[in-house]
Amino acid sequence: MKNGKVHSYETFGAVDGPGIRFIVFLQGCPLRCLYCHNPDTWDPTDGTETTVEEIVKKVLPYRGFYKGGGGVTISGGEPMAQHEFVRDLLRALKKENIHTAIDTSGAIPLSVCREAIDEADMLLLDIKSILPDLSKTITGSATVLANEKEYLDYCESVGKDVWIRHVVVPGLTMDEEQLRTLREFLDGYSCVKRIEPLPFHKLGEHKWEEGCYTLSATEQPTKEEMAKVDAILKKI
Repeated sequence: MKNGKVHSYETFGAVDGPGIRFIVFLQGCPLRCLYCHNPDTWDPTDGTETTVEEIVKKVLPYRGFYKGGGGVTISGGEPMAQHEFVRDLLRALKKENIHTAIDTSGAIPLSVCREAIDEADMLLLDIKSILPDLSKTITGSATVLANEKEYLDYCESVGKDVWIRHVVVPGLTMDEEQLRTLREFLDGYSCVKRIEPLPFHKLGEHKWEEGCYTLSATEQPTKEEMAKVDAILKKI
């Protein structure tokens, strides 16, 4: 088994998958999203080197809280950047009958990380933009949208549940035509069980190096604006 690099943990997560969840935030991400609130997860050489066994030991004392629909979510950073470690961790959690989810942005091609995806009970897939050029602008990657679509096609073919997350940013993704295009695209997938629009925020701005954050002047969407977005996108 490979060791992994962990950024941090959350023992009672309520928004990263169904039920109450133990969140493992892995270190390392190849994307450079404009609104990232955890740029301290980017560097793959940072974090704490950890074994699968050490994480399982941390999870087990809380397992009673995760019964009835909860479980463990592997997040990041980008967890698929450590896909072999994720695969091994999910296999170990499966032996303990613990529900698992991967929270991913599709930064890594399916051909590289399919084994890890196969081990997860579900995916939380963060689609940055349905428009290729805007997806590249937001993430710095020209391939991430194609990867996200490939993940969806694969999950559809194997019947794996997916929850979609989409960050709503004024001036970038808070556009009615884009939102309708995204919803129409996602409606073609029976594996998509939920669509969660997430309002842009700047809580992680202070973690960026001075002068590198480009969205300082961008306002958070209002409740009224998010209500309109929800009407187009939201699926529960």
